[in-house]
Amino acid sequence: MILYNVTISIENACHDEWLEWMRNRHVPDLMATGFFVKNTILRLLTEEENGNTTYAFQYYLRNLTDLEDYQNTYGTILRAEHQQRYRNRYVSFRTVLEVVE
Repeated sequence: MILYNVTISIENACHDEWLEWMRNRHVPDLMATGFFVKNTILRLLTEEENGNTTYAFQYYLRNLTDLEDYQNTYGTILRAEHQQRYRNRYVSFRTVLEVVE
């Protein structure tokens, strides 16, 4: 199994609206692609006070081929929608991990 992790640090000024949009629109749209088997949303508890709140969105896939197919088919579109709505209000990075146990 593969874990696709997206870490996002969002400005507190738009945090509540953003989190609602992520929960009710972005994550359901991503899950509806059929490539992911489950997801988890986590909030970072240990961070410096910088006016942002940081989350890790974890998405589980069966294999790397599913991740590549998702990225080639939907990834750019969904990422662009997020970027357009919250331009200059967040920073993010992505990691891909193999689930060992």
